[in-house]
Amino acid sequence: MNNFEIIITDEAQRCLDALAMDHSLERVYKAVSKAIRLMSANLRHPSLATHEFQSKKGPNGEKIFQSYAQNNTPAAYRIFWYYGPNKTEITIFSITPHP
Repeated sequence: MNNFEIIITDEAQRCLDALAMDHSLERVYKAVSKAIRLMSANLRHPSLATHEFQSKKGPNGEKIFQSYAQNNTPAAYRIFWYYGPNKTEITIFSITPHP
């Protein structure tokens, strides 16, 4: 399996920090943190359910992907990312609850 370096944008980092600071969201924070660790090691891990997010493109036209941090949960959190800027990197640009 490929190992990827994770780059987290400022926006995604603010969301991650907010989750870490809110004790009522501790379970969500743990799920998101675990998902990011899994993404680094294996983007095809079954629990991530990674798939392309068709309606948007990255800043340079990159394909956008969505990985699950949670599933079967109301407002389950999702992680949005794209490959790059380098071959061994992925950039997480958004961490958000599913509408």
